[in-house]
Amino acid sequence: MRAADLLAGHDTELVTQATEFYALPEVRELVTPGRTDLVLHEIATRGWYDHTPGELLIGAKLAWRNHARCIGRYTWQSLKLLDARSCDTADEVAQACWEHLEISSNAGRLRPVITVFRARRSQADQIRIINPQLIRYAGYQSAGGRVTGDPRHVGLTRQAMALGWRGAGTRFDVLPLLIAVHGQPPALFPVPPRYVLEVPIQHPRFAWFEGLGLRWHANPAISDLCLAAGGLRYTAAPFSGWYVGAEIAARNLSDQNRYDMLPVIAERMGLDTSRHSSLWRDRALLELNEAVIFSYAKAGVYLVDHHTAAAQFTAHVKREASAGRSVPADWSWLVPPMSPSTTPVFHMALGPPDLSVRPNFVRQDELAWQDNAIAGEEPR
Repeated sequence: MRAADLLAGHDTELVTQATEFYALPEVRELVTPGRTDLVLHEIATRGWYDHTPGELLIGAKLAWRNHARCIGRYTWQSLKLLDARSCDTADEVAQACWEHLEISSNAGRLRPVITVFRARRSQADQIRIINPQLIRYAGYQSAGGRVTGDPRHVGLTRQAMALGWRGAGTRFDVLPLLIAVHGQPPALFPVPPRYVLEVPIQHPRFAWFEGLGLRWHANPAISDLCLAAGGLRYTAAPFSGWYVGAEIAARNLSDQNRYDMLPVIAERMGLDTSRHSSLWRDRALLELNEAVIFSYAKAGVYLVDHHTAAAQFTAHVKREASAGRSVPADWSWLVPPMSPSTTPVFHMALGPPDLSVRPNFVRQDELAWQDNAIAGEEPR
């Protein structure tokens, strides 16, 4: 019987994307002749297929290379895969997440790692990690509306507390993981402290800075994106690289709807905060960025400054062009939030990104038990 007859009535999107995946040059170099026919036959007989570990790794690498919102794609070929598709229970998923944190954190010498759990079979048969990152800080909102901790995660904190979790109530309480499998409500897993690498924030010249009690985690392990490759949707695929310093200093610790530390820092610096034209926010922002870069270096934890990240992205664009490939790019995400016009990315002519490119990391609908939409940082 012809393949077309066997595939009649099957998921046409799966068939199309699987065929396109195995036609990619990077995949063709990897697989043996006839692999596409075997995959199509598997779809026809089972309704789905499975990637080999090698196919899964190249799919993840290409997803990183194609991800328009990531400035750190220069090292896309260095990605390490932890194949966790055998995990079936929430406990097994949690243990694999701890392994991911340990291997990717690498005692401060961070390295790009992705842990991939089994692909979704149906709405009721999928694995989901509810947290936007494996390490996130709680946000406790009082009856009067005041938030202690990270305001972005007030909703997630409420969900964790509804499941029985109780934090210490500080500004930097690490949230537990909420993991859902087989369509069941999420289960709660506190992150063991030994897997949480954090950096206390100090300043090289201002002794009072340490007294602000600021800190941030070392590992930006994105955990709520879906790895889409070859028509398969890996709804749980934690991915981590390293931070760009400005992500922490010019967003997480500075945004008014996050930790909003610039007024406090400006006051301690003795700046005139009564008028915008004094540029007090800019001066405070610069010192906070310097403090983050200094502190991570002192702690032996790898991160890059925004100028280095922009230069690496420029080199990536040139390298891709020499290979005859264009670079999907979302300008609004790639331009650093700190001194953007001083970086080459600001001046690049970047068209609107094609979000349909596959493989890729894509957003997935927020789960029903979340009461706020959380837009976490993207892979770096």
